[in-house]
Amino acid sequence: MAQLPIYDRSGREVGTYTIAPEDVAATINKQLLHDVVVMYQANLRQGTFRSKGRGEVAGSTKKLYRQKGTGNARAGSRRSGTRRGGGHIFAKRPRDFSYRLPRKAVQAATRMAIASRIRDNEIVIIDDLGFAAPKTKEMAAILNALKLSGLTTLITTAAIDANVYRSSRNIEGVSVAPVADLNALSVLKPKRLLVTKAALDEIKARAARNTTADAAS
Repeated sequence: MAQLPIYDRSGREVGTYTIAPEDVAATINKQLLHDVVVMYQANLRQGTFRSKGRGEVAGSTKKLYRQKGTGNARAGSRRSGTRRGGGHIFAKRPRDFSYRLPRKAVQAATRMAIASRIRDNEIVIIDDLGFAAPKTKEMAAILNALKLSGLTTLITTAAIDANVYRSSRNIEGVSVAPVADLNALSVLKPKRLLVTKAALDEIKARAARNTTADAAS
């Protein structure tokens, strides 16, 4: 069981939050985390590459020189993939790299990723992160006070917060996501995870519901 400090917007410690990695995920399976991260990365690939085969490149189909008597290796069309300017022997074609792992495995990997952040002390808790209006300067000051300036950071809120998003979108290396949109890749990619106390409560509640559902099934 860990006692994580809770900070206010000025970086002052105002309390503690009691949580253990086991409260989010009973175990951390590195192989499952790897498989799910690779899945998300594969789904990001565009797959729009294309190269020309020997039937598509420009050039005559005439035999370059006679078969015998020259002392050279026999040669056919200049479009051959073994010659400069010829077509690719295994020409690339557009393809779809996306695939899906089972839903429960993906959800479990998200919980494991958050649990690993808690275990490695790479999570920062803030008591409140509300904005009356978008203020990028104020958000930058908060990150600086929490010693997160210059670090890639994922800001996690309990629900969609447009003002938090608009205050952060122009800060390099900072991304924002509500708890419902978290996934293993988005959690593991940045250096730090900045969560509101309400967001961490929501993460624990969702983990408890999943544990109960798994036990009942």
